[in-house]
Amino acid sequence: MDSKKSVRFKKLQKQLKKNVGNAIVDYNMIEDGDVVMACISGGKDSFAMLDLLLQLRRSAPIDFEVIAVNLDQKQPGFPEHVLPNYFEKLNIPYYIIDKDTYSVVTDKIEEGKTTCGLCSRLRRGTLYSFAEKINATKIALGHHLDDIVETLFLNMFYGSRLKAMPPKLRADDGRNVVIRPLAYCREKDLIKYANHEEFPIIPCNLCGSQENLQRQNIKQMLTDWDTKTPGRVLSIFKSIQNISPSQLADKNLFDFVNLPLSREEEKAEYAFNEATISSTNIDESLYIDVTNR
Repeated sequence: MDSKKSVRFKKLQKQLKKNVGNAIVDYNMIEDGDVVMACISGGKDSFAMLDLLLQLRRSAPIDFEVIAVNLDQKQPGFPEHVLPNYFEKLNIPYYIIDKDTYSVVTDKIEEGKTTCGLCSRLRRGTLYSFAEKINATKIALGHHLDDIVETLFLNMFYGSRLKAMPPKLRADDGRNVVIRPLAYCREKDLIKYANHEEFPIIPCNLCGSQENLQRQNIKQMLTDWDTKTPGRVLSIFKSIQNISPSQLADKNLFDFVNLPLSREEEKAEYAFNEATISSTNIDESLYIDVTNR
């Protein structure tokens, strides 16, 4: 390997490990004794997640187990040998779940329509149930920062909701905790990482081949924004970590109805402010000059 390429890769690897480590710490994703079920689809993101989790496991101050799980949805042409061979090469525990969700999706969804919604629901339900069978305490998914921001805009544009993907959440079944260790990682970095590591990528022919999906439109929009104004996507992600409920309009999130102060409270607040100003040793002419600017 070229020495410059080697240095760049090591720098990239270090940054990704740092991002994953920080996300785990910030959201307390993994605790001592956890059994983490890493859901591996065969895409670049889940491969990178598994690789980084295994690296962190070796150096982490806590003890946790990582189990790789793949759901074989019986898509035509799916190379069934690829993932078992890869997991065995890593010498890690793994499971392959055989469940024909492909036939269900193609039967229920009209040709040309988006299959992602139903496909993801069926996949999620199967994985949640399996997590309980193997006593997994956390379910790790390979969604990255760009996925989270894309979901934010998808929900705003098409669902009229201010909602994204949280780095950690309790699943709808109330029994599973889902974590997204790549929450601080950019997709462009994961692409570089996957290309260098030469993961045996398996394309999703069920939904990945569909054109003009809403998510693809959002992705292109964000790519254009980030190209014209570098760092914009990161800024948007940081904004969902820095929310001011009183500056939005959700009546259930903030009590706008009872917001006005009573006249007595207003007078008390005014008197307090006046007393505070009077008690400070500030030259009066300077104070007036400053406040009149």
